[in-house]
Amino acid sequence: MICAGYTEPLYFFFVSDLPGIIYYSHIPAIIVPLLVGIFVFLNDRKALLNQLLFGICACFSLWIFFDLITWTNIHSNFILFSWSFFGPLQALIAVLSVYFMYVFLTKKDVGTILKLIFLILAGIAIVLAPTELSLRGFNISSCDAFGLENQNFQAYYSSLGALAMLWILGLLVWHYRKAVPAVKKQIVLMGMGIELFLFSFFTVEFLGAYLTTIGVLPDSQLETYGYFGMIVFMVFIGIFLVRFKTFHASLIAAQALVIALVILIASEFTFTRNATNLTLIGITLVLTVIIGFVLIRSTKREIAQREHIEQLAKELEKANQQQVSLIHFITHQLKGFVTKSRNIFSMLNDGDYGAAPDTMKPLIQEGFDSATKGAQTIQEILNAANIKSGKVEYAKAPFSFKNLVEGIVQNLKPNADSKGVALTLSVPDADVTLVGDQMQMENAIKNLVDNAVKYTPQGSIAAALTDDGTTIRFTTKDTGVGITSEDMQRLFTEGGHGAESTKVNVDSTGFGLYIVKNIIEAHGGTVRAESEGKDKGSTFIVELPAGGK
Repeated sequence: MICAGYTEPLYFFFVSDLPGIIYYSHIPAIIVPLLVGIFVFLNDRKALLNQLLFGICACFSLWIFFDLITWTNIHSNFILFSWSFFGPLQALIAVLSVYFMYVFLTKKDVGTILKLIFLILAGIAIVLAPTELSLRGFNISSCDAFGLENQNFQAYYSSLGALAMLWILGLLVWHYRKAVPAVKKQIVLMGMGIELFLFSFFTVEFLGAYLTTIGVLPDSQLETYGYFGMIVFMVFIGIFLVRFKTFHASLIAAQALVIALVILIASEFTFTRNATNLTLIGITLVLTVIIGFVLIRSTKREIAQREHIEQLAKELEKANQQQVSLIHFITHQLKGFVTKSRNIFSMLNDGDYGAAPDTMKPLIQEGFDSATKGAQTIQEILNAANIKSGKVEYAKAPFSFKNLVEGIVQNLKPNADSKGVALTLSVPDADVTLVGDQMQMENAIKNLVDNAVKYTPQGSIAAALTDDGTTIRFTTKDTGVGITSEDMQRLFTEGGHGAESTKVNVDSTGFGLYIVKNIIEAHGGTVRAESEGKDKGSTFIVELPAGGK
C-alpha cells in the first residue's frame, strides 16, 4: 500500500522536498562507521575487539539505513519492515558496546555467564520484534508507525541504552583506578568516545520519537542530530588506530578518517541550494582531498619510521640477550678457574702437599683470600645477571627466619671482632617463621650484615629482628661511613655503589644491594636505607609479610 499525498522518491531514497538535514545526518552516519568497521575487521579478522567494533558499526549503519527508508519511502510494507528492526538493532548496539568495552579494558574475552546475559538482553528484543508486542500496525495517513509501537517494548530497548552507559561507566571507573598512567589515558579517550556515542544516539533518538508520539513535535527530525555522536566516536577510534595500534591497524586509520571527512563534506551538497555555498563546498572538498592525500603520505612515512625503530629495538634486545649469554659463559669459565686456584691455595694452606715454609704461609693465605673474593665477586655478577634476565626461581617454603638471622650474625661476628667493631643482635623470644626461599633470603640478609661490617671502620653495628604478627622487620644500624644524598640515589640499582663506599671497600661490584632488593621484593617485601650523611652511619630496613605461623 502506498501512502497518498507523499512524493515518490527518486532512486528509492531521494525526495526533493525533504529537509536537507536528513541526508546530511544519515549519509555520513551510514557510510563512515561502515567503512571504519570494515577496514578494522579486514585488517585482523581473528581479533575479538575488531569483530565487536565491526558489529557495532554494522548495526548502527543498518539502523540509520532503515531510518532513512522510513523518511523517504512511501511504500508501507517497506516502512513497516524497516521499522521492525529499530528495537533489535538498538538492543544489539547497547549489548555489543558493553561487550566491546569489557574486551578493550581486560584484553580478553568475557566468561560464559556474561555472554549468556548479553544473549538474553539482546534476544528479548529480537524475538519480540516481529510480533504485535513490537508494532500493532501502520498509520497510512501520516505514513509512519508513531503511536502504534508498543510503549513497553520501546521502553525496553531504550532502557538498554541507559543500562549500557551506566555499565560502561562502572567498568571505566573500576579499571581506571587500577591502571598505570599510560593506560589511564587510553581508558579516558575510549570512554569519552563510546559514552558520547551512546548518549547522543539513545537519548536524542528516544526524545525525538517520544515527543513525536505525544504530538509535541510534528516529526522526529530531532533524532537526526544524535547520529553525529557516531562520527565523533569514529574520530576517537581513529586516534586509537594511529596512536595506540589498539586494533592492530595503522595506515588504514588515516585513510578511513580522510574518506570519512570527504564524505561528510560531500554530503552537504544534498541540502545546499545556494550557488555561492555550493562553490565554497566544492573548494573545501578539493582542499580536503589534497590535504588528506598529504596526510596519508606523511602518516605512511611516520609509520614506516616507527616500524623501523621497533625493528631496531628488537634487534638491540636480541643483541643484549646474546651479550648476557656471553657474560654468563665468561663468568662461569672465570669462576671455574678462580675456584680451582682457591682450592689449590686451600690445600697448600692445610698442608696437603707437605708443610709450607713460614715465609710462604702469608702469601698462601693472601692467595686463598684473594681467590675467595674473586669467586664471590663473580658469583655476585652472575646472580645479578640471572635476576635481570628473570632466570631466578624461588622455591618458597616455611622456615625459621630467626635461626637464619642468628646463624648469619654468628658467622660474621669474627670479622667484626677483628676490626674492633661490636656486632650485636636483638631477636624476639618466640620463633619467627617466614614463607620463602631460604637460600635466597640467606643471601640477602648476609649481604646486608656483611656490608655493615665492611663499611663500619669503628664503632658498633646493631642488628634487630621483630615480628608484630603482620610484618617481619629486620634492621641493621651501624656507625660507619654513612651515605651521602648523591649515593643514596644510586643505592639498590644495578652497579650502583656509592663514591664513598668504594674508598672503604675497593672490591665493591655495586650489585649486592641490587640483588638484595630483587630478592626481598620477590618475597612481597621492601628494603630501604636511611642515613644522615657522610660519616654518620646507616640504617637498612627490611620489611616482609609475616606468614607460616
